[in-house]
Amino acid sequence: MPDRCVSKQTLQRLPAYLNFLKSLKGESCKHISATAIAEALGLNDVVVRKDLAAVSSLGRPKVGYIRLELIQELERFLGYDNTQDAILVGAGKLGQALLSYSGFPQYGLNILAAFDSDPALVGAQVAGKRILSVEKMGGLCRRVGVHIGIITVPGEHAQQVCDQLIDSGILAVWNFANAHLNVPEGILVQNENMAVSLALLSNHLKERFSTK
Repeated sequence: MPDRCVSKQTLQRLPAYLNFLKSLKGESCKHISATAIAEALGLNDVVVRKDLAAVSSLGRPKVGYIRLELIQELERFLGYDNTQDAILVGAGKLGQALLSYSGFPQYGLNILAAFDSDPALVGAQVAGKRILSVEKMGGLCRRVGVHIGIITVPGEHAQQVCDQLIDSGILAVWNFANAHLNVPEGILVQNENMAVSLALLSNHLKERFSTK
């Protein structure tokens, strides 16, 4: 049986495997090996083999995996076949961009609604998603059973919003605010820190040009 407890590094690689498998077409791609995936993505084949073995028991020596079956296994493991509802707090430009993104459903995420404290935004709709007053957040989360909260407010308000989300029954927070969040044990926070990403890009370019 596959080991369903995998590392964060494995979880970060699995979507890349899935995207690659979905990009393959034709009868010649009916089967795929871990080595072929590793070569296509520039990864170590031992790492890829261990990653896939952790989520699927369908691989066969010298044959590999049936591609469509492996796609189903990866989607099931990643939860893409089981849509999770989420709410978003902070309906500014970034929040509205996320609300307008049509690709979330294929990753098993459905943003039910957005919340904001700005009266000028409350009542509006973005991509069919209604923006509600933050006062209604707790009631909706408890009534519908939402467990994922997305934070897109300015950093100085992020902790307060996070506390409100947790009080509303949220168990996982996707944080786009430039702020460190303190949460109780059992609450997961996934930070999307643009400053860190830009620093990594800048440092990479600096290293490349300094060698010339």
